[in-house]
This record gives sequence, structure tokens and C-alpha cells, in this order.
Amino acid sequence: MAPRPLAPPLDRTGTPVPDPPYDRRRAWLITAMIVAFMVVNFADKSVLGLAAVPIMDELAIDNSTYGLVSSAFSLLFSLSGLLVGFLSTRLSTRILLFAMTLLWAVAQLPVLLSATVPALIAGRALLGAAEGPAASMSMHALYKWFPPHRRGLPSALQIGGAALGTLIAAPVLTWLITGYGWRSAFAALAAVSALWGLLWWRVGHDGPFDHARAAPADGTPGTGPHHLPYRRLLTTGTVLGSISSAFGAAWALSLSQAWLPAYLRTELGMTPNAAATTISAVSAFSLVLLLTVSPLMDALKSRRVSSRWSTGATQGIAVCVAGCAMAAFPLTDAAVPRLLLIALAFGSVGLAIPLHYMTTAEVVPSAQRGALFGIVAATGTLPGLLAPFLTGRLLDTAPDPGTGYRTAFLLAALVMTTAGALAIITIRPEHDARRLGLRPDREPAAPGRP
Repeated sequence: MAPRPLAPPLDRTGTPVPDPPYDRRRAWLITAMIVAFMVVNFADKSVLGLAAVPIMDELAIDNSTYGLVSSAFSLLFSLSGLLVGFLSTRLSTRILLFAMTLLWAVAQLPVLLSATVPALIAGRALLGAAEGPAASMSMHALYKWFPPHRRGLPSALQIGGAALGTLIAAPVLTWLITGYGWRSAFAALAAVSALWGLLWWRVGHDGPFDHARAAPADGTPGTGPHHLPYRRLLTTGTVLGSISSAFGAAWALSLSQAWLPAYLRTELGMTPNAAATTISAVSAFSLVLLLTVSPLMDALKSRRVSSRWSTGATQGIAVCVAGCAMAAFPLTDAAVPRLLLIALAFGSVGLAIPLHYMTTAEVVPSAQRGALFGIVAATGTLPGLLAPFLTGRLLDTAPDPGTGYRTAFLLAALVMTTAGALAIITIRPEHDARRLGLRPDREPAAPGRP
């Protein structure tokens, strides 16, 4: 079925309120800032994994303790994503993103002052609290500068910033770690985070496509469905399916950040530079996939292919394919096929992230978009709290590390394929939007017809 356009905001008389003018130059400046924001965000997330081996050696900690340190990042991640999502209905995303990056800088300091396990846990917990809302709020900020039919490529670039962050971080941070000690990488990230925050404060104003604060000129509320009960929104199949695809993708991403560098070095015998190159290659594959597929989604929508198939099924299939590759590579002995499967397992899930925001946005009033993005991020990223620590426990209790890694990756494959299948089945944006009153029940009549 062809997608129907979202019902526009209405004024007091029921007349559609026209979209504001699109400032192309300013919109793409904001996009560049958001991409840089995501680069720093994922560099912050990656640094612990890249420094895992020297940190474990220097502090004499086992796999379970390292897994606990890594999982501390997610201790407040989901809660802060949820709270800031609701806060975004009252505060500008300019303020929110500025505050986040300053906290990122502060979060790197404890380990510089005292290189201990408690300092690592404290720093990662604070960093997780500050980064919990990062993806959802930066996407929310981006959407304020683009009309709905222009959001595919900016969304892909926003998530592409995550892949780019890992691509850049892996060699640069590895160079710092091997040449100047692992603490130098934390210090460099603190400086970069603070610099981005200062630049954002200067240029990061909210865009005109912000219906959360829009109102008719006479100050009276519009008659359209500008607010719906959150219970109704959260029980739609599209929102639940979007959360499911986010959950499956996040399981792979959390393993990639926490354990993939250590796996490449200890199990596959790679040098630090070879492991960094491999991680960069996986990120490059993810980036190419994002930049290729997301514009294709816009092209499909322009041809009136339904969102259920253009963005809904695509994200579920991406998570399922990654899950199958996750199950296959631990059982593959040949070097080249194994590396290709690793790239597919950890690189293709990034495709689901911009798409689950796009499908969620289709069934949510604009005024509640930031809050729903926060809820999707909070629940969809819970694997970050579970997967790293669980993997550490499996490694310590297995008869050998190879068996532990194999069990952890097979468990991840089961979670991912299940989550992807649920997303394929339940995401139906057009159906859910009509049920919520966000789309007309009938196609608009052709010109000249009643």
C-alpha cells in the first residue's frame, strides 16, 4: 500500500499550517556539526575497548572485572536517555547537546587522576549518563532543520558519524595508546569534547521544523492530534518493533566496543595496529552501507513504496543478517571468510539505527518526538548494560577463552535474529499512524474530484 502523508498541524480554523522555509545552507552546517558530535561520541565509547589489553595488564584485572567496568557505561545510559527525552519537550536541543559534551569532557578526568578500577567505573558511569541521550537528541536536533521528505540522507550521515568515529578513533587512539600510554587517549578525548561543545554553543540553534514549540499565530492551539497518551504510542507495533531492532543492533554494537578489540588481539593473534585496522575496516563498511541504503529509502518513498517495506522491513532484515553472520564467524577457520563475516556481523547493524528513528517518527506527534526518541533509546540500548559483563563472565567460566567467545557470539546471534524478526513482523507505520489519527483514513482526492 502506498504511504499517505502525515496530517500537517492545523490552526484554530482547521486550515493546514504550511511548513516553514527550508534553509539548505544552515541545515547542512548543523548536519556537519551533528556528524562531528557522533564522531566524538563513538570515539569516547571505543576508547576503553581499544585500551582493554594494556588496562587489564596494568591493573591486573580479570575478564569479569573488565566486563563490569565496560557495563558501567550503561548503568545510567538508558535512564538518562529516557529523562532527557522528556526534558527535550521543555529545553532547547542546543542547551542539551552543549551540556552533554561538557560532561563527556569531565567524565574522562577520574581515570587521569587515579588509575584504579573504582575511578574507571565512576568515569564510565558518568560518561554513559552523559551519552545516553546523545543519539536520540542529536537526531531530534537534526530533524528540526529538515522537512520529513529530506531526512533520509541527514539521518544516514548522523549515524554514519558513529561509524566514522570508530573508523577514525581506532587508528588514532591506538597510536596514542601505544606511543604515549592509554591515559593519553582519555585526555585527548576530554579536550575534543570540550572544543565541540564551545563550537556548538555558537552555531547550534534550533531549526524551524520544530512543531513541538510551534503554535498558530493567534496563540490558540491547533485542532490536530498534537499530543497522544504515551501508553497508546508505546503499544503500537511500529514503536515496539523499532525498539526491538534497536535492541538487536545495540547487542552487537556493545560487543564491538567492549570485546571485539580484545578478541582480535588475544584470539586471532593480531597486533594492536592490525586490530585497529580491522575495526576501521568494519566501520568503513558500515559507513558505506549507511550512505548507500538510506538515500535509497528516500527514493523508495518518493515512489510511494510503503514505510513498512522501505524502512521497517529493511532494519529488521539488517539485524537478522548480522545475527546470522555473528553465529557463523566463530565457527569459521578460514581467515578471509571469517573477517568478512565479522564485518557483516558488526557493520551491518548500524543500518537499523537511523531507520528505527525514521519509523518511530512516523507514528509520533512532533511535539512528543524527542520524548519517544528518548524512550526508544533507553529501552533499545539496554544490551549495553548486559552484554559486556555477561561476556566477561562467560570468558571466565568457560574451559578456555575460545569457547567463552564462541558462546557469547552465539548468544548474541540468537538475540539479534529474534529481535530482527520481531521488527519485520510488527513495524507498520502507515497502519499505526492511521489508527492514532496522524494520517487520513482515505487518500486525498485527485484535483477536480470530490
